[in-house]
Amino acid sequence: MLKVEDFLTKDQEQLIINAIKIAEKNTSGEIRIHIEKSSDKEPMDRALDVFYDLKMNETALKNGVLLYVAVETQQFAIIGDVGIHTKVTDSFWNSTKDIVFTHFAKKEYAKGLELAILEVGEKLKTFFPYQSNDTNELSDEISKG
Repeated sequence: MLKVEDFLTKDQEQLIINAIKIAEKNTSGEIRIHIEKSSDKEPMDRALDVFYDLKMNETALKNGVLLYVAVETQQFAIIGDVGIHTKVTDSFWNSTKDIVFTHFAKKEYAKGLELAILEVGEKLKTFFPYQSNDTNELSDEISKG
């Protein structure tokens, strides 16, 4: 069984943080990653809890996106704030989920998250383009539970 401490190396974590920074240069959207051992809840329910715990619902444009991973229970969810959901359909997220699942199946966890983050940034720039006065409202660091 894969353990949280073996999920990403320090270098891979930095790669993911850099992907967040790159993605957020194209959009005013805010992207976060949360990794934890496991959850007894359904992935979307737990992701929603984490979303609120990280105060992602407090961005000015309601355009935060959380990629949630429970390593040992092999769960993944992606959730966007209401500002995004008023503009997109559920299919908006499908290709991002496919990227994650494809790479996770090959044990390419960092690559899956990196590519998913970059895809989210590209998609969000259509609805939430980068603003010259944009401030980084949420930490780019990976949160862990």
